[in-house]
Amino acid sequence: MTRYAFTFPGQGSQAVGMGKDLAASFPEARAVFGEVDEALGQRLSAIMFEGSDEMLRLTENAQPALMAVSIAVMRVLEARGVRLADHAAYVAGHSLGEYSALCAAGTFTVADAARLLKTRGQAMQKAVPVGHGAMAALLGLDLETARAVAAEAGQGEICDVANDNAPGQVVVSGAVAAIERAVELAKAKGAKRALLLPVSAPFHCALMQPAADAMREALAEVQMQAPVVPLVANVLAAPISDPDAIRQRLVEQVTGVVRWTESVTWLTGEGGVTHLAELGSGKVLTGLAKRINPEATAVAVNTPDDIAAFAATLPA
Repeated sequence: MTRYAFTFPGQGSQAVGMGKDLAASFPEARAVFGEVDEALGQRLSAIMFEGSDEMLRLTENAQPALMAVSIAVMRVLEARGVRLADHAAYVAGHSLGEYSALCAAGTFTVADAARLLKTRGQAMQKAVPVGHGAMAALLGLDLETARAVAAEAGQGEICDVANDNAPGQVVVSGAVAAIERAVELAKAKGAKRALLLPVSAPFHCALMQPAADAMREALAEVQMQAPVVPLVANVLAAPISDPDAIRQRLVEQVTGVVRWTESVTWLTGEGGVTHLAELGSGKVLTGLAKRINPEATAVAVNTPDDIAAFAATLPA
């Protein structure tokens, strides 16, 4: 029996031009982009469609922009009879993608999701002065070895495992010197590659506590509904539906590990999911899903052709 989870990408999946073909083809997509622009009081859609890489890469722009494209895809699918509650058993999102997932599942309005992600992006950027934090990908090491590397590299500074993206793909985050030490240690312990990532802040580590505090305040002000299907949360790698629990996990997620390998493993194991559909910009999660569980079917849905093909495969 076919059983779907809808997944939603995180930072790093943005690209100038994203969403432009959706806006040109579908009124539902145009409506989403207009709603986000209005909620933020800025022409974010212009940055997405034809801005500079530098402007789009800014955390405060990239986060709401990625959500906007994901929700545009979801709304276009809905107009073609693909209702999330009828066609997906679960939703999950990578880091900021949790907000997209929750918006798609009815927990947040589009406007609230956009404002929350703008706040989140600004708070994350502000939490650590530029040049004081870094992130690095450790490729070819298992999670336990990566944790040992992070612990050894710390030397009194913050060095945390931030993302467990797929087997052999772990990201560490923290103070610059500690991350540089982690890169060298990882190579010594047999990593195929260990490289610093081009990010503007050290996400998902203890240095992000000021941003977590800011999100606790912001989330407390927003009305939240229970999602129409459970969210498999980053920090739990397990499903939740209670709005208060979701609010708490979204706060924890700012400093916590994105447990993506475990989340996909849970979905395709205990969750009974056979197919993962990535809604939004890029194909990062689709590639990770194939590495985590080669037996699961993973598909990226982000262009007008993708949408037509995907809608045609689903039961009415």
